[in-house]
Amino acid sequence: RWLWKNYQHVLAFHFAIQEINKNPHLLPNMSLGYQFYNGFPSDQFTLWSTLHWLSGQGIFAPNYNCKKQDKSVAIIAGTTATFSAEIGTLLELYKIPQITYGPFDPLLSDKDRFPSLYQMATSDSSVVHGMISLLLHFGWTWVALFVSDDMKGEQFLRYFETEMVKKGLCVAFTQKLPATKRLYASTDITFMTGISLSSANVHILYGEVRSLINVDFAGEYFLTVGKVWIMVAKWNIVVHETYRALHSFHGGFSFSPRKGEIPGLKHFLKTVDPSHYPEDFYFTKLWFHIFTCLPSGSLCGEIGDCPPNTSLEFSPGDIDIMTLSDSSYFIYNAVYAVAHALHKMFLEKVEMGSLGDAAQPKLLPWQLHPLLKKIQFRNSAGYDISFHETRHDVVQYDIQNIVNFPVGLGLMVNIGKFFSKSSHDQALVINEEMIEWPIAFKKTPQSVCSQSCGPGFRKVPQEGRPVCCYTCTFCTDRDISNQTDAEQCIPCADHEYPNMERNRCLPKLVTFLAFEESLGMALACMALCFSVLTAAILWVFVKHRDTPIVKANNRTLSYILLITLLLCFLCSLLFLGRPNTATCLLQQITFGLVFTVAVSTVLAKTITVILAFKVTKPGRTIRRLLVSGASNSVIPICFLIQLALCGIWLGTSPPFIDTDAHSEHGHIILVCNKGSATAFYCVLGYLGSLALASFTVAFLARNLPDTFNEAKFLTFSMLVFCSVWVTFLPVYHSTKGKVMVAVEVFSILASSVGLLGCIFLPKCYIILLRPERNSLKGLKKRASSKGF
Repeated sequence: RWLWKNYQHVLAFHFAIQEINKNPHLLPNMSLGYQFYNGFPSDQFTLWSTLHWLSGQGIFAPNYNCKKQDKSVAIIAGTTATFSAEIGTLLELYKIPQITYGPFDPLLSDKDRFPSLYQMATSDSSVVHGMISLLLHFGWTWVALFVSDDMKGEQFLRYFETEMVKKGLCVAFTQKLPATKRLYASTDITFMTGISLSSANVHILYGEVRSLINVDFAGEYFLTVGKVWIMVAKWNIVVHETYRALHSFHGGFSFSPRKGEIPGLKHFLKTVDPSHYPEDFYFTKLWFHIFTCLPSGSLCGEIGDCPPNTSLEFSPGDIDIMTLSDSSYFIYNAVYAVAHALHKMFLEKVEMGSLGDAAQPKLLPWQLHPLLKKIQFRNSAGYDISFHETRHDVVQYDIQNIVNFPVGLGLMVNIGKFFSKSSHDQALVINEEMIEWPIAFKKTPQSVCSQSCGPGFRKVPQEGRPVCCYTCTFCTDRDISNQTDAEQCIPCADHEYPNMERNRCLPKLVTFLAFEESLGMALACMALCFSVLTAAILWVFVKHRDTPIVKANNRTLSYILLITLLLCFLCSLLFLGRPNTATCLLQQITFGLVFTVAVSTVLAKTITVILAFKVTKPGRTIRRLLVSGASNSVIPICFLIQLALCGIWLGTSPPFIDTDAHSEHGHIILVCNKGSATAFYCVLGYLGSLALASFTVAFLARNLPDTFNEAKFLTFSMLVFCSVWVTFLPVYHSTKGKVMVAVEVFSILASSVGLLGCIFLPKCYIILLRPERNSLKGLKKRASSKGF
């Protein structure tokens, strides 16, 4: 099929020749001539046309040139790199310069293979950065790649994938487009179905025109309307296909090298018609294809004449002669490059006096090479043109939106620009309001493997899949993420805690086991109630101090124990309220010393019972010990040992105020740090050993006969005491914060209540409710009834 859009190349060439021949300052008194050859996309026709041009006659004579006139000194060619490479091998034998106007190809930049070839297009490596910038701008991280199956496509693929990895983008799949294929091949259905079912909504298209023809042939019969295509340059073949309804490329983007507006070109295109170039039958075919008529005077009787105002300005969108293509712009510059080289060569010959025949100066193609390599000029659009490798410091691309809805509109609308001075100095400008998206999308489409993880979540990569595929996990109760797609959650500072959404840190409230809260109030009330109860029992014992039941088992020890228990209940209040240095020092020390006195008093009472039952004869040593109160010495001895341990504790590592920022969510708990855990457990262990000794002695004396033998009560009280503190250890270590303090306070109260209840409540029962049993007469009566 005819690609009529490409005829703009011929018209741009005519315009450049016309301008040069009218310019009195460029090649004065000379005219540029030219020949046209149609470049067929076929290896056979390419070689045939090249040999025909070189030999100059119908019968090919390789290495001979039968032309006497019209010998060309340069060739402007190359819609594809393959075409330029094929003819370049033959042209190199004659050192004929070839200037290409197609897209830049690294294959043609190899000066060892093609020293006589010059590319008007600059390297398009920067377009990779432009595409990636566009992907990042719209958040498209999951894309499919379609590249031509050649060296240029392979080089683009490697570079593009490398840059994508650097920016965290991923390739959904890659499809290589063959340069040639048979129409309606069975692979078309599989190929186009794969595009439709692809999870990527954005497709990158890069390749030679032949590869793009294959895409268009398939796209004519298989619609893929739900994809955004991003292409390199405004390929004519793509534009040619955009007139079809719901075409796949509608809403896509193309990157076109920035080019200026050539003055006078649009007027030329509006006014030119086939009558200006009657020898060019292609122009006549194009005119008839567009308007189904011919200009007046064409001498075609069966075809009507066109109206006087017929112009290429009214060409349909699929041809669009009026919009300057990249290739036409390069052709315009190529013609001027050859003209400037010829002009300079003629000036040099004039200066050297070797011009020869002024009417027919002798020119050889190879003489242009030194001049073309150094040529540098500014075209009418205001851009500097040269063939130097560093000809452009700043690369600029126009980003165009393909608009084909309503059907046949076929517009390429500039919606942005991309500037690149280096890989670190780039800028992208996009006008999103002007963008027409594919009809499948009502708003900016998404193209991601996984939906973004919002604030409060972090990304967890999926094993065996690209980095763009992940799952979202909620941050832990100590971490936050305040941005989208966070790789890791950020821990809050110790004095802060995350909110429920895990997207910001809030300041923690300072708290402690206060008297005002329910738990602290309950413990304080319990301590005060039991303190009052202990004081009441002490008052009862003092009031009935001369009764037998009070005098039994050493009345002084009972007083000491009751006072000690009163202090035990009161010392629990040191653990409540806001901690300070004084309370932290007194808490454990007071607890250890007071309970040591209590337990050692129980031990002394137990020893007293045993000594009392060992007295059988007056004057024995045991009787003297009992009368002298030697058992009471146990209390100061045990107290001094515990006091020494506490002194060592305070001297080495005393308790201090500390904070617990992790036990209770949103709070910093003020606690008393014990300083030395070893010292604390030594104090507790010593207290436990005293309790165990008291329990053992009381247990051995439980069956001694006596009316007021309290060994059984002492045994049971120490059993309760030991049980409380044995239970305390695992519970204490399994709790934190205020609960830990509450456990210790509760253990103090429980063990104290055990001692108070088991030892003194039975005696209070007799004193207050059964007074008849608290007398000598009652004692004798009970003794006689038991058979003593």
